[in-house]
This record gives sequence, structure tokens and C-alpha cells, in this order.
Amino acid sequence: MQDTAPHTPPDPRAIADWIRLEGTNGVGCRTANLLLAAFGSPLAIFRAGHAALAAQVPAAQAAALCAPVTPELARRIELTLAWLSEPHHHLVTQQDADYPGDLLHIPDPPLLLYINGRRELLHMPMIAVVGSRNASTQGRANAENFAEALSRAGLCVVSGMALGIDTAAHEGALRGSGSTIAVIGTGPDRVYPARNRALAHRIADAGCIVSEYALGTPPVANNFPRRNRIISGMAAGVLVVEAAAQSGSLITAQMAAEQGREVFALPGSIHSALAKGCHQLIREGAQLVETVDEVLAAMQVSPLARQVAACPAAGDAALLAALGHDPMEPDALLDSLGQDAGWLAGELLALELAGQLERLPDGRVQRLVRPA
Repeated sequence: MQDTAPHTPPDPRAIADWIRLEGTNGVGCRTANLLLAAFGSPLAIFRAGHAALAAQVPAAQAAALCAPVTPELARRIELTLAWLSEPHHHLVTQQDADYPGDLLHIPDPPLLLYINGRRELLHMPMIAVVGSRNASTQGRANAENFAEALSRAGLCVVSGMALGIDTAAHEGALRGSGSTIAVIGTGPDRVYPARNRALAHRIADAGCIVSEYALGTPPVANNFPRRNRIISGMAAGVLVVEAAAQSGSLITAQMAAEQGREVFALPGSIHSALAKGCHQLIREGAQLVETVDEVLAAMQVSPLARQVAACPAAGDAALLAALGHDPMEPDALLDSLGQDAGWLAGELLALELAGQLERLPDGRVQRLVRPA
């Protein structure tokens, strides 16, 4: 199942300006966000001139922003535009409607999101499922079962495509209607770890792969803890299945708490090293959960979880009428209703959760009629 939204060719000039801002030496994410707040757009930043820029950032950064585009950066822009010309590849900037709203409000949101797959999933209510790379057999089973149930309940499961718990979470989530998003620590054209190559292809087809890193970025150790802020920032809650003390999953949970997200932890044996991280989180205020229903109940009242279980509103009448009783392509619905893809994804999800619609294996949707 691939992205059902129409593939709109990007504006090469706008994309070039965003990549140039992201790739300017010495200008990190926080500085770029400060400049965007001051000037409004990358184009305005590059047109501002040294004096105006130096009033906002140190002189060295202002000079770097005023410098001509390097051959290396020009090549990056060229490669990115070529990558974007392929189906199901997208570049979402902070100023795009598809940029996840919850992520935009973390302290240092990424400037760009490279997307491979179904970008409409960025509008779904999300929960992160994370844990140890060296997971136990029971831990992997718990992650897979919880993720599948959460996905079937209409939540998109976010994880990091690492071995162990992450892999199990993606596998389970792919079996539900909510599907899954993998946030990776490499460029969108790289797969790490290599043994997850088949899984990455399945996620790109039925779910979505997200990266803030430029094409060709290798698996650098520092990138993985940093990408965790995206995993927690996109989600309304984070479920930690297994975690040793001082593990990367605890970093994700800490970021989630700082971002105002719900934090859940599965308890384990007092004799298991892989339970110590979860027990630490519970002592620090994470919700101890033993069932999926406990997670869903908490997500229902979360201010960040949008319609985890919803009934269709009166406003769905036009959508139901447009659906008719035969299978339809989502693109055809967009054309007939004159709405955007984000709105349609949310409405279709609400109808699906209410039992009034089903998604067919070929990507079409069909209205369900209850017996009188």
C-alpha cells in the first residue's frame, strides 16, 4: 500500500533554499529556527544581508549564510531534487501543511523531514513504542502484540527501526490499520541496520520512513540519540517495553516527558536487567501498564491524541454520500469533496474506527452498511 496522496512536484527554488539553510556550516537547527522566526522564510534569510543577519546571530554564522553556495551543497540540492522526482518521496518543511503539528512545538523541531512512503500518516494520532536492542524473547513478543493492538485501534506506531523492540513494534503495527512510521538516524536512502532492509522496504510501502538527515548520511552514532526527539515529538505518548539502565530508550522517554507526552512502561522481573529501565521510569512517574486497554484509556484523555477512538460527526455526511457503496480511490474522494489530504485521512480514520468504512488491500476504501 503506497501513499495515496497525489505526487506534486516540489518547487526546486524553495527546496534549494531550505536545503541551503539546513546545510550552511555552523548553522544548526536551533539557529535556523531562530532565523526563521525573525525573517519568515529561507529565501528572506538569504536576502537579508550581513548586517541584518549579524543582528540575530554571531558574525561567523552571518558570514556563512551570505557565502555563495558551495559545490558540495549544490550537489546535495541536485541529488535531493532527483530523489524527490521518484514516486512516494517527499520533503516536508516546517511551513508545509503536512508537517506534524505536535513536532513543530518541541524546542528544536527539525527544519526538514525526508519522507519515503505514505505521508498522510503524518496526520494520524501516534504512539511511540521503543525499547532495548538486545531484547528478550518475551519483550519482543510484548512489543509486537502491543503494537499490533494499538495499530488496530487506529494509532500509528512510531519507532526507530533498530533491532529488538523497535523491529518487533514495526512488525506488529504493519498488521493493523494504523500502520507504522520509522524515524531513522541516517539519510532516507540508507538502511541501518542492514539486516532490516526487507523491513524497511515493507515500511516504505505500507507505512512511512522519516529522516531529518540529508541523502547519503551514514549511520553516525550521535545521530541516533538526536533522532529520538522526533520519535517522542511526533507521538502523543511513548510506551517503553524493555530497557536496561542508562539505555537510549530512557532518553526517548525523558524527552517525551519534557515535551509533555504520556510515558508508559511495562513492568518486568526484578531479576531482569532489561526491566530496570522501565522500573526506573515508573518510579519517576511513568504509568505502569499491563494491557493495551490501559494505554488506550490514557490516550483517550491525552490533549495530544486526536480521536483515538471517535464516532463520525455530522460533518461526515458529505463524505459518506461521496463514498456511495462501491470501492473508491481516496484521490477520487479528494477531487469530489475539494478537501485536502490531511482532512480526508482524519475523516476516513474516524469512519473506520466507527465501523462504517473498511480499507481494501489495494488502497481503496468502501463504505460498510449495517443491517437494519
